[in-house]
Amino acid sequence: MSAHIIDGKAIAQKVLDEVRTAAAALAARGITPGLAVVLVGEDPASQVYVRNKVLRAGEVGIRSLERRLPADASEAEVLALIEALNRDKTVNGILVQLPLPAQIDENKVIQAIRPEKDVDGFHVANVGALQQGLPALTACTPLGCLRLLRETCGDLSGKHAVVVGRSNIVGKPMAALLLQAHCAVTVVHSRTPDAAGLCRLADIVVVAVGRPRMVDGSWLKPGAVVIDVGINRIDENGKSRLVGDVDFESAKEVASAITPVPGGVGPMTIACLMQNTVSATLAQIAAPASDNPSGGKPQTA
Repeated sequence: MSAHIIDGKAIAQKVLDEVRTAAAALAARGITPGLAVVLVGEDPASQVYVRNKVLRAGEVGIRSLERRLPADASEAEVLALIEALNRDKTVNGILVQLPLPAQIDENKVIQAIRPEKDVDGFHVANVGALQQGLPALTACTPLGCLRLLRETCGDLSGKHAVVVGRSNIVGKPMAALLLQAHCAVTVVHSRTPDAAGLCRLADIVVVAVGRPRMVDGSWLKPGAVVIDVGINRIDENGKSRLVGDVDFESAKEVASAITPVPGGVGPMTIACLMQNTVSATLAQIAAPASDNPSGGKPQTA
């Protein structure tokens, strides 16, 4: 029996509806959440991502500001823009579209964003708070994965979750969120002996490694729930197509539920960015940056 296909678009729409309701409640108080999106250069994929984020913001009642700099902009110019947005009280969230041109230190730019406006959840203050189980703005993709799991599985307490990949953007925060949800968590990566054997013990498998179809059905315990974070463009039979880090066709015959690519995790990332923007706005109202320079207390999920 084939797995249930987890509809990321439908669950993302549920999140966006929740955000729209929260934004409307803020609007009734005369407050409009503001999201600033910074794009440096003219990378086509980045332009598409920014356009989609701006469109979603408008749909849910968030005011978006696009700030564009040329590809040859200096690091000092980007940092000056970030500082201006930090000081702008109408901006509640700041997102810098990655990757940045080679002459700019991405980490320096990310750490320049005030933690309370870091809606990507990449600032060390937010990362540290997440690891300690404290309220924090959390990276959007793992936050979306957690919502998918809760919508699919309900209570996650006591389940064994394996996270394949240890990136700062997905793997590590995903493991922290699953621990907060009372899962037993194993992280496997390129130097893990018998990664497939460890995955076969898991009730939940989250895969984020950037390798097309690396995890197939032989890696899975019958009935496992699979979240495929990967988005890889490959050429197959003379055509270009998107595939995940999981071999969908073999995995769906073993798993009880699985996310497709596209249409699984992807829509959740933007929805959770909108959620983070509203959460940041609420936290800033409760604890203005001038009174609490280390940030407010947004919800993680």
